[in-house]
Amino acid sequence: MAGNNSRHMIILVTLVLAAFSGFGYSFNFHHPSLFSTSTNVTSPFLHFPRLPRGRRLAAAPPSSPEGREKHSFNTSNVWQRRNKNFEKIEAQLGKARAAIREAKNRDDEPDPDYVPSGPMYWNSKAFHRSYLEMEKQFKVFIYEEGDPPIFHTAPSHGVLGLEGIFINEMEQSQFRTRDPDKAQVYFLPFSIISIVHFVYVVDSHDWSLMENTVADYVNVIAQKYPYWNRSLGADHFMLACHDWGPKISFAVPNLYNSSIRALCNANTSERFNPNRDVSIPEVDLPGGTTDGLLGGPSPSRRTIFVFFAGGIHGYIRTVLFEHWENKDTEVQIRQYLPKGVKYYDMLRKSKYCICPSGYEVADARIFEALYTGCVPVIIKDHYVAPFSDVLNWESFSVIIPVKDIPNLKKIVKSISSRQYIKMQMRGLKVRKHFEVNFPPKRYDVFHMILHSIWLRRLNLQIRD
Repeated sequence: MAGNNSRHMIILVTLVLAAFSGFGYSFNFHHPSLFSTSTNVTSPFLHFPRLPRGRRLAAAPPSSPEGREKHSFNTSNVWQRRNKNFEKIEAQLGKARAAIREAKNRDDEPDPDYVPSGPMYWNSKAFHRSYLEMEKQFKVFIYEEGDPPIFHTAPSHGVLGLEGIFINEMEQSQFRTRDPDKAQVYFLPFSIISIVHFVYVVDSHDWSLMENTVADYVNVIAQKYPYWNRSLGADHFMLACHDWGPKISFAVPNLYNSSIRALCNANTSERFNPNRDVSIPEVDLPGGTTDGLLGGPSPSRRTIFVFFAGGIHGYIRTVLFEHWENKDTEVQIRQYLPKGVKYYDMLRKSKYCICPSGYEVADARIFEALYTGCVPVIIKDHYVAPFSDVLNWESFSVIIPVKDIPNLKKIVKSISSRQYIKMQMRGLKVRKHFEVNFPPKRYDVFHMILHSIWLRRLNLQIRD
């Protein structure tokens, strides 16, 4: 797939992310695991349009002397124009990197909507400058190849709905450019949810069709356009909320090794790389919107100290239930709620809400807690929290290692009332970064996902 156009070197640099000081990940416990995939089946579900005649570079057959001369001349002109655009883009990115590094030593900049501040941010000034630079110059090219329902659309409701929301909103976003030579990144618009639904044969345990759907798509755009081969995919990104997203990405080595993968299942034990990949929130939207999900009473009106209700999925919840199910009136851990009691009502009555992993690290409970004003108590292994290159999660949530589950009550009780109120108020403030809006609003979850991708692109330099 590299072809003759793979003539650029990729240089990874730690220039911008370091400016956010504290670019460490509270949940990043490395525990590598290996997957192996074998793909020998071509997917019958793909349909790609032919290369339009107007895109051919040579009018005469290249095999003739005049054809070779014409082909060489046209190709040279095209590459000169592309290289000029490319150099301009890299120069603009260089200026953005410098502005972000300098921002932490300057006064806050005015903003009509929001000025980040407070301990919720590793460096609020650097984040604000970076966000403004993103708004000023970030451009995304979406490959138009591929047809719905597998490409360019996805379901936008339920616990995996953010995948469809992002794809659908990206298609009409102000950040989209129709000119690939003006783009800083390139979006691969396949939906893992749709691939699982339309391609996977239920109970077959055969992943080859799904893997080849992605591999065939990358092969098509790599043969048709120069951009994948130019960077070996390093300035391309995919997005997936389905748990199978990471493994399906392994079907294309450079998609895993080089590209930016925006994933809900941000599990370092499954080869999520926080320096390159992007963690995105798993937000449960039963009706496809946040209507009725946001807001809750003040801390003084919350009568439940610690709360969790849910099934026993995975070893962490097993340990949690063994120690706390129905054993303490202040720590209400249960599988089922009494008839007539609503889950969101319980969240709004609670001071602290337990957010343990299930079968996978991704879970909507963190964001349900933030939506309702409950302080999240996060119990996970190998998890990279969303936007943790910008957000200091320890300032508005409680992080408890799995080994300390027996001491859960003691740990939470050690937090003073004053500190709890501070954490709760900070959670209300950062909630905007996880809210879903139609259309998207500045600093909301759509823009924060884009900002995380923007940061990864800033952290990458591609040179001749």
